[in-house]
Amino acid sequence: MTVQIHPLAIVDPSVQIGEGSTIGPFAVIGAGVEIGDHCRIGANTVIEGPCRLGTHNHIFQFASVGTAPQDLGYAGEPTMLEIGSHNTIREFVTINRGTVKGGGITRIGHHNLLMAYCHVAHDCSIGDQVVMANAATLAGHVSVEDHAILGGLSAVHQYARVGAHAILGGGTMAPLDIPPFMMAAGNHASLHGINVRGLARRGIPRETILQIKRAYRLLFRSGLRLEDAMDEVSQRGLNAPEVAYLLDFIRNSRRGITRP
Repeated sequence: MTVQIHPLAIVDPSVQIGEGSTIGPFAVIGAGVEIGDHCRIGANTVIEGPCRLGTHNHIFQFASVGTAPQDLGYAGEPTMLEIGSHNTIREFVTINRGTVKGGGITRIGHHNLLMAYCHVAHDCSIGDQVVMANAATLAGHVSVEDHAILGGLSAVHQYARVGAHAILGGGTMAPLDIPPFMMAAGNHASLHGINVRGLARRGIPRETILQIKRAYRLLFRSGLRLEDAMDEVSQRGLNAPEVAYLLDFIRNSRRGITRP
């Protein structure tokens, strides 16, 4: 298949476009952009470089991808945006490149859905199979791990993390880290138990889910200091890899952990 570029699109001569990709009318693709095979770039989309897209991505009309970070310290350095494959980026989504002080790169993995009006700020990292519902917003340096779901109009504070399989309810304001496997909601966010349904849908064994539940009760419902509760989790023989990951996530928190 050949590349199809609408005659009303503006594409810099340096842009690399893979086989079978299409560029819609009035799209503007700047220098330093690489687009993989079988991508669809909608009408009036803007993509600025340096920016690299994998294969089978669908960017809908009016999205703004790879634009300069909204950071007062940014001085025009050639920072980067990397987007994996099989992502769907809907209307009016904005995704910024990284900053030098933040490592120089914003990363988005594979098989993600970013619904209309979502914002991904500079130096963010999004894993695989993440869903961001309409107008969900990430401040700078945010990490969202695999299979997380962010409800519509939710927002995550800069440097905060959202753990794997976590789910944020609509309108959630998350100033602190959201531990993996948890449900969180509110302004400010608080935990509301385990994302049992999501874990089951992902094929997590029932025994593992039970271990995560027991760990949750010890960590957040026992009345113990968090450090003591983490020791208690280990002593109780809750040794599933998912529980170990939960404990590591808490130990490595920089902003602090969201609690019930």
